[in-house]
Amino acid sequence: MWGEIFNMDNPLVGADNTWVLWAICAAGAAGAIYLEQKYTWAAKASGAIVALVMALILSNLGIIPTASPVWDTVWNYVVPLSLPLLLMQCNVRDMGKDSLRLLGIFLCGSVGTMAGALIGFAVLGNFIPELNALAGVFTGTYIGGSVNFAALGEAFGVTGEMLSAATVADNLLMALYFFVLVMIPGIGFFRKHYKHPHQDAVESGTADNDTEGTAAAAYWGRKEMSLKDIALAVAVAFVIVAVSGIVADFLAGVIPTSNPVLSMLNTLFGNMYLWIATISMICATAAPGFFGEIRGTNEMGTFLIYLFFFVIGVPASIPLIVRNSPLLLVFAAIVVIVNMLFSLVLGKIFKFDLEEILCASNANIGGPTTSAAMAVSKGWTKLVGPCLIVGTIGYVIGTYCGLIIGSLLGAA
Repeated sequence: MWGEIFNMDNPLVGADNTWVLWAICAAGAAGAIYLEQKYTWAAKASGAIVALVMALILSNLGIIPTASPVWDTVWNYVVPLSLPLLLMQCNVRDMGKDSLRLLGIFLCGSVGTMAGALIGFAVLGNFIPELNALAGVFTGTYIGGSVNFAALGEAFGVTGEMLSAATVADNLLMALYFFVLVMIPGIGFFRKHYKHPHQDAVESGTADNDTEGTAAAAYWGRKEMSLKDIALAVAVAFVIVAVSGIVADFLAGVIPTSNPVLSMLNTLFGNMYLWIATISMICATAAPGFFGEIRGTNEMGTFLIYLFFFVIGVPASIPLIVRNSPLLLVFAAIVVIVNMLFSLVLGKIFKFDLEEILCASNANIGGPTTSAAMAVSKGWTKLVGPCLIVGTIGYVIGTYCGLIIGSLLGAA
């Protein structure tokens, strides 16, 4: 019925209508930023959620396509370019402890993902075809992000139809969970029972500011920036991404995959995001007087990340889930809920900060890019680098955890 009213198979703006789609994406990101800084309701929801919801509505109404080369460009080029910009002032000397702490709660959440997959299979195994294999696939993707999805689907021989339905469920659930994670820091229960120093720092930094609008407007107030700053920031970002790609491709080509240990190292050191984070932080640490003095890097990087927020909401097709496999969404929700419970309960027991728990859980479910993006949107700048590092490690362990779960449940 929905598909008859809103034709998602033939959207109003075609997938190859590049300039119009870029215009919609850029306008959506700019609109989200404007609303976040102008209106209290948007600030409470956060600009990230506003952008995501805009895209979700447009795609589900059949106005923009759920798949397009434009969205692929944002994932493949815009996001990598945003990361060096956001990390140019991340001195490694200030980050080591944060990375180790984030890794600790990330591993707790990973155990929760595995437990959630087993629970979900026990509840729905008789109702969803190939769920033993899909449980392994969801375990991998909800520990290491979407990078593990296709690899595990191929490893377990999941049929194209079920893999397609699982992809849609994954996209929709990730968008919904991102919404939940961004909202949690503003909920009184969590603020009362968990430490939240990063959020306190953001709020204290804007409390006495006289800028009109919301706290976001105060945080992102006008700053002096020159043409030289823009030129250096953009050039450095391109160079770091280019060098990272070269290093990752080289190491992926020379490190063999003949045994599990070498295969793990190949996956880790052959990942471009690891090298973007590493090289960016080495530069920021080795030459803080140069990189730290480039103005406007956070602003430019954050706008690029807002384009990414918009794109996250695009593939979340509600009609496809309703039509194809609604129970897969239920299974994915079980896995994610158990991950969140493990993260929150163990995080409380081991005295992790609320921001660390949320970023680690996001790194589990969405990967390093969505986790870092959330840290950026909330102003938790010290966690951006650790999010990227921990999320990249998840790419490695996610594959192996998925293989373990799938094998335990009898998948081929």
